[in-house]
Amino acid sequence: MKPGYITDQFLYQFIQQAILEDVGEGDHSTLAAIPKDKLSRAHLLVKETGIIAGVELTGRILHHFDPSLRFDEMIADGRTVTKGDVAFTIEGRAQSILTIERLVLNCMQRMSGIATRTSKLSKLIEGTGVQLVDTRKTTPNFRRLEKWAVVIGGGKNHRLGLYDMVMLKDNHIEIAGGIRQAINRTKDYLRAGKMDLTVEIETRTLAEVNEVLAVGGVDIIMLDNMPVDEMRSAVQMINGRFKTEASGMITEETIMSVAQCGVDYISVGALTHSVKSMDLSLKVY
Repeated sequence: MKPGYITDQFLYQFIQQAILEDVGEGDHSTLAAIPKDKLSRAHLLVKETGIIAGVELTGRILHHFDPSLRFDEMIADGRTVTKGDVAFTIEGRAQSILTIERLVLNCMQRMSGIATRTSKLSKLIEGTGVQLVDTRKTTPNFRRLEKWAVVIGGGKNHRLGLYDMVMLKDNHIEIAGGIRQAINRTKDYLRAGKMDLTVEIETRTLAEVNEVLAVGGVDIIMLDNMPVDEMRSAVQMINGRFKTEASGMITEETIMSVAQCGVDYISVGALTHSVKSMDLSLKVY
């Protein structure tokens, strides 16, 4: 369930920075009110139905912050949870539990919300063979965790960043002087650098699709904000020469009709940029 980009080094750096951001010189509320030797226990209480995500991450956060804390996982990442479920328990120093509580909740609520949304949309196109993918519309410095949540929810990651794929969008094409110029310059650039990167290009009309077909030299054609009938015609024109991705204004109501056009991928920025966090609570008991 853990993608290759979630490395030990990444987790260490993320957790270090997150603790520094929140705790700073010290959690003075806890240090002032709670005795150092006080022991306690808490559990993660689920308050709504969805897909849980961030449990494995929580274990890493707790071990990093205070290795003496005991963490018992009861529900694994990717499982469906309902109100009243307990995902895990923590036992150990009360000061540690209170100080790390908000970091754990912030990560888990966000990741679980993304996983839940991804799972819901994935199920709507189940059986079509179309892959639901994410975008770069993510939170700075939290992208890898958001994309991990997409995977937990049953989706696929598109590209991690600007460095692992070429995507020629409308602004690239406009500044380059047109579709042909953008593609040809890209081919020259990759050839000169001896780079083997997937190349995707955005199209908004059937005329633009025709122009890409005439030039070639790409791997994926994005059909951006096209009406369903036009998208279906575009897929027929492409006829398997290149992979196709539908993008723009995809909703629960439209996603199945888009999938039935025969595209290979459907990308949804809303998986990460406008998702509702899951209602979770860390309760001392």
